[in-house]
Amino acid sequence: MVKIESIGDLDGAPHANVFPDAEPKTIRLTLDAGEAVAAHDHPDREIVLYLIEGAIELTLDDEEYDLNAGDIVRFDGRREVSPRAIEPSVALIVLAERSSD
Repeated sequence: MVKIESIGDLDGAPHANVFPDAEPKTIRLTLDAGEAVAAHDHPDREIVLYLIEGAIELTLDDEEYDLNAGDIVRFDGRREVSPRAIEPSVALIVLAERSSD
């Protein structure tokens, strides 16, 4: 089965579930300038974040990364993550189930 969604048409802010109840979990994250998501983790997941538009400061544990539109980052969901928008931003986040270690 093929399912196609338009990122811009999804409901939900700051998080919109692209394919509810389907794996891998796929989220559109929309943040206004200065808006942030509190630090948290996803210990059972591997994460890929693709910044579609805007600019964010991504904190992973104690490290900070400046991301701009078009950047993609992959990281271990056991890391504590907190994105903060420098300007209005939209990201696509894929949370894949962790393969056995």
